[in-house]
Amino acid sequence: MALGLIVVEVCERNVLASHSLEDFEAAYPEVAVLRTDCLAMCHLCRAAPYAMVDMERVYAKATAQCLDRIKTCIEAEIATFKEK
Repeated sequence: MALGLIVVEVCERNVLASHSLEDFEAAYPEVAVLRTDCLAMCHLCRAAPYAMVDMERVYAKATAQCLDRIKTCIEAEIATFKEK
C-alpha cells in the first residue's frame, strides 16, 4: 500500500472488493487503497459497487462503470494538486 495523497476506501463486503483495486496504486503513485471491514453504508453496499475517494462516495450500477468513475475522481484530484 502506498502512502497516497488520495485515499480510495472499499468495504470488504462490497462487490468492488473482489477486483484488483491495487492497480490504481500502480498507475497513480498518489493513491492509497484501503480495504476495510465496513464503511457503515450497508444500504449502498448491498445495492451497488461503490468506494470512497477522499471521503466522496463514488458508485454506479455496474462494476466497470464504478471503476471508471473512481479513475475519473482520482485524475480530477491529481489535477487539483498540480494546479496548486
